Amino acid sequence: MAITLVDPDGLPKTDSYRQVSVATGSKLVFLAGQVSWDAEGVTVGEGDLAAQVEQCYLNVATALAGVGASFDDVAKLTVYVVDWTPDKMPLFGEGVARAAAKLGVTPVPPGTLVGVAALDVPEHLVEVEATAVIEEKSR
Repeated sequence: MAITLVDPDGLPKTDSYRQVSVATGSKLVFLAGQVSWDAEGVTVGEGDLAAQVEQCYLNVATALAGVGASFDDVAKLTVYVVDWTPDKMPLFGEGVARAAAKLGVTPVPPGTLVGVAALDVPEHLVEVEATAVIEEKSR
């Protein structure tokens, strides 16, 4: 595994992410922002933040798997949420928890959540992008 997650002394500890990731791998993976489309491009969970968060995280996992990676290799997540307010955190957490249960992982790399006015498609409420580090496979 190329990523070690750390909560250094002197910084707050949270259940939802770690403060620092240390990458030791040799190949960087940059994922495009994943929205709540299914494999056919149909929006999952229209109007339902938790359902869209879940689908976004599942799509991140699918994209990672496509290059031989997993959430264990993620160094950083950036999440964009339309019209974000702190009272939406329980719905956000519910979506992450549902995706984590389906994937059998605890996705807690360092992350940034950004409130935005809109995304590319009006029914999209959330977009998740990831940066991962994996070991270069010898040829």
